[in-house]
Order: sequence, then structure tokens, then C-alpha cells
Amino acid sequence: MPFAKGKYSKSISDRSGMEFPYSEMIRECNGMLVHQSEFEAKHPQLETRHYTGDGHGLKDARPAREENEVSRMLEPNPFETIAASSGIINVFEKSHGRSTSDTVRFRGPIWTSSDSDAHQNPTDFDGISGSNVAKAAGYSITVGKRDSSGDITNTDDFYHFTVDTNTATSGGVSGGGNSCSAGPATITA
Repeated sequence: MPFAKGKYSKSISDRSGMEFPYSEMIRECNGMLVHQSEFEAKHPQLETRHYTGDGHGLKDARPAREENEVSRMLEPNPFETIAASSGIINVFEKSHGRSTSDTVRFRGPIWTSSDSDAHQNPTDFDGISGSNVAKAAGYSITVGKRDSSGDITNTDDFYHFTVDTNTATSGGVSGGGNSCSAGPATITA
């Protein structure tokens, strides 16, 4: 059954008790029938928004990985003997960041033949053979530049090691050639 429009009807406001035209009446959220001039909108705090909790993890997250140590290029002729009949060799590597007892393997230039990962030996110098400097197991280093009297200076750019079999002929001679590198005993991808 349809309702009448109430074009000439009157209604009493539940708020003020005054008479108003029925067509101008509005029902509030609390159920009261009031005139449009008395209408009060629902307070925003009565309609709280639903908030979800913070996420606890990322989808497809991966842990941080550790970078493999790589070989670093050295300046030309980075090796220097300290004295005649001594096997101690100073190595110049700018801002090396290495620590005493680190194991470092020295390599010469990369072969230009079929095996691109193979390295040549550093060049021989002052009675020290390049093949001995490029020992596969590497050498345990001591940080700092050592002189013939045993004093150690410049720990930022130098470290030294004792070569296994050869000793220097005259001392104070630099060598090794160009394109030498220093890095881990094994290179991994």
C-alpha cells in the first residue's frame, strides 16, 4: 500500500515540539523526527573507522646477503723488499682496510688466452720470484710498512708479509709489474 505525500499535512518536531510541514521533516540517526532546520548530523566519533594492525613482514622478503671478497687491483710495482737477505716484502695498497693475520693471495695480470679466469705470476724482482709471491694459499699479512730496522709505519696504505723461499738480493727494490691484484685465496662468484 503506497503512502500519501502529506502535501498539506503538519508534523510535530520531537526536538522542539513545534509544528512544521510534514514534507520538511527528517529522521535523525537516533530515530527522532525533526524539522530540517533542527537537524543535527551524527557525530563523527560515533562512526569510528576500522584500523587493521601493522604488517609483521614483507611478502617475498630476502635476508641481506654477504658480498664475496673480490680481488683488488694494485698500483704498478706494488711490492718492495726491505733489505738484502730478507724475505719480508711491503705491499702498497691504497686504503686497504685489511687486518693483521688476514690471508691475502697475490696475482699477476689475467691471461689473455683461452682461460679468462687464470692469472699470470707477478714479474720477478730483486731475487724474489713472481711464482713464489703468487702462492696459491696466499700469505698471512701484518698491517703497516716495515723498514730494515723493524719499525712499522703507515698502516693505512701498506702491509707486509714474509715470502716462503726467496730472499732479497739488495733490498729497497720495488717490483711485481703492472696489473697485479690482491684478494682472497679463492675467487668465487
